[in-house]
Formats: sequence, structure tokens, C-alpha cells
Amino acid sequence: MTQSDPDRMQFDTRLMHAAAPDPPIGGSVVTPIFQSAMGVQPPEGPAPGQDLHDSIRYIRLHNTPNHLELQGRLASLAGAQAGLVCASGMAAISASLLTVLQPGQHLLVSQQLYGGSHAWIHAELDRLGITSTTIDGTAPSTWAAALRPETKAIYLETITNPLLRLPDLPAAAAFAKEHGLVSLTDNTLATPALCRPVELGIDLSLHSATKYLNGHSDILAGAVLGSEELVGEVASRLTLLGGCLDPNACFLLTRGLKTLGLRIERQCSNTQALAEFLDGHPAVEHVNYPGLPHHPDSEHARSWLSGWGGLLSFELAGGEAAARSLVQALRIPAYAPSLGGVETLITLPVDSSHAILSPSEREAAGVGPGLVRVALGIEGQQDIIEDFAQALER
Repeated sequence: MTQSDPDRMQFDTRLMHAAAPDPPIGGSVVTPIFQSAMGVQPPEGPAPGQDLHDSIRYIRLHNTPNHLELQGRLASLAGAQAGLVCASGMAAISASLLTVLQPGQHLLVSQQLYGGSHAWIHAELDRLGITSTTIDGTAPSTWAAALRPETKAIYLETITNPLLRLPDLPAAAAFAKEHGLVSLTDNTLATPALCRPVELGIDLSLHSATKYLNGHSDILAGAVLGSEELVGEVASRLTLLGGCLDPNACFLLTRGLKTLGLRIERQCSNTQALAEFLDGHPAVEHVNYPGLPHHPDSEHARSWLSGWGGLLSFELAGGEAAARSLVQALRIPAYAPSLGGVETLITLPVDSSHAILSPSEREAAGVGPGLVRVALGIEGQQDIIEDFAQALER
């Protein structure tokens, strides 16, 4: 299997082989870790027509063999021209927004965001003179009213965290093109296994690769996927910001990526089953999961999402007190932030993903003190449901 034929591979095959060195480095089936901080430069200088950047091998330039294989594979999976990996999901988000926005410009942004993204956009970007207006990502007809002459970008999440809403990505891509905007979406919860935003016309697809792409809760990483030109601009900005990914983390992410298809399939199945169980339980007031028939957005997303993901959230009739009692009574899930690993995790977003927000900001985002978020792993489905059943009884 060579680099020359990635477009002819099925998705699960590309997870294993896309952008692999050909021939393998040193004959190794698995690309070794190139932990050296730099590579030897040709003393005669760059070759004719070669950029100086291309003649330097340096971890901060994202161009060790581990970076190049991983970035090429992620680009292939996303249907993108280029990929960039970095130190965290927030590094991917911050470097991308700082690349496409300048002081005095304006951003349209979804009203439902991961807490770190909300804080970055509404506090730090504002401090830098970049303003924003929140929009309802599920209501494209309302977006034009928020446009300003200085608007330069639109930012959404493919599946929002933690309320699992589904903004209209094809409409966002068309809207951005019509008005000369750069479109960005955080595709962390969907991954390229369920959605490929670049193929829908979105300019940049961003990921916290800490989550599903790696899948084992043991590294921090981020990814930026899109056109060669735009990703190159983000890479130049990231080089100056210093948010590079260590080659050892590249190796672990490349390894974790190989099982993405298998993991996502099991996690989606487990989440659907738990969502249906919770939805029918008298102690549960409401369940947020696109795989349920009453979800408000799933119908319009069926054409561009091939699954509903491994995350759900819900509220109990007893409010916050009941929620905290529930998480203490559960035996399988760990009470911990993050998501996307092979183990099931549970949290109250007020303690984790949205803890950085003020109570009024959380209320505006629809994140109440009793909201429970569950990130399903790959454990046995019946064991998970039985554990929730006994905890709800207690």
C-alpha cells in the first residue's frame, strides 16, 4: 500500500496506510519515533527553488517524519488538501482564529460552544479588538442579520458540546462563500469517521485530537484540516506561537487513529442504547442525543452525518442534587472531564467543560447545574445500562 493511491482506499484502510512513508523508514512496519529536536541541514543551503523552511527539520516547524505522516493521514481522512497537528485542541482553535481574523474584524459564532472556545472568543479575542456576534447555527435564515462590513469568518461546532445540537454545515459553507467569509467548524465530536466538513465546503475543520482521534485518554493534541494555502497560513502562525506537537505524541496519535473506525462504531452503538434507556426512564426529565426521534436537528443532518456520536447529556427530574447522587452511585464511568476514550466518562459540565463560564453565561448557553454529560466508551453495552439502572434506582 503506497502513498500514491489514498483516494482509492476505503476509510478504514486509510486509517492504517494513508501517507505512510514509502518505502518504510528503515524497513519498519510502524514509523519510529523521531525524538530528535532537529535534523541536519545541508551545509550548501537550500536546493534551487527550495524554501529555507523546507530545508530545516525542526519539531516547532511540524515537519519531522512523525508529523508528516500523521498530518498527511489526517488530511486524507478528512478529504482535505493539507493537515496540521498541534499541542491541543485549543491550540488548533486559537491559531486558526488568529490567522483568519485581525483586530477590528468581526466573527459570527454559534451560541453553543465548548467552554474553552467560548472564553477564548468572547474574552481573549475581544481583548485583541476582534468582536463577535452569536448566532443560532441551526437557523441559517437568521445569519444575514448579524453580518457587518467587517465580518470575516463564521465559527460553528459540527455537534455541539454538551447539548448535542447540529448546526447546518452545508448552509454555513454556502453562506460563507456568498459573503466572502472563512468558515470553520470544530469537528471533534463527529470526527472524519462521521462527518467530513471540508467535503461539504467548510474551509477549516478543527479537532481536539485528545478525544476520539487518539481515543485512549493519554495525550493532548489538536488538528487543523483544510486547503494547502489556508492550513499553511495557520502553520506559520502556530510556528511563531510555539504550539507544536511532540513527536512522541505524534506517534501515539498515529497509533490511536488506526482504531478510530472500530471505536466510533461501538461508541455510537453504546450511546444510542443508553440514550434510549434513559429516554424511557421515569427519573429522567430530558435526554439530548441526535439518535432519538424527538431531537430537533437530526433530520436535516442525515445527509451529511453518518452517525450520531458517542456523547449524550441529560437532566434528571430531581435536578442537581439527583445528578450528583447519580454519579456517585455509578460503578463503571469515571467522574472526569474530557471524552472520546475507550473508557466511559461522566461529568457535570458545570464542573468541567463549562466551569470557566459564569453562571449567567452557562444559563445563556443552556447548561444548567444539573446537566449530566456521558461520553461512552467501548465497554459491554448491557453492563453500562445495568449500571445506570441500579444508580437511578438508588
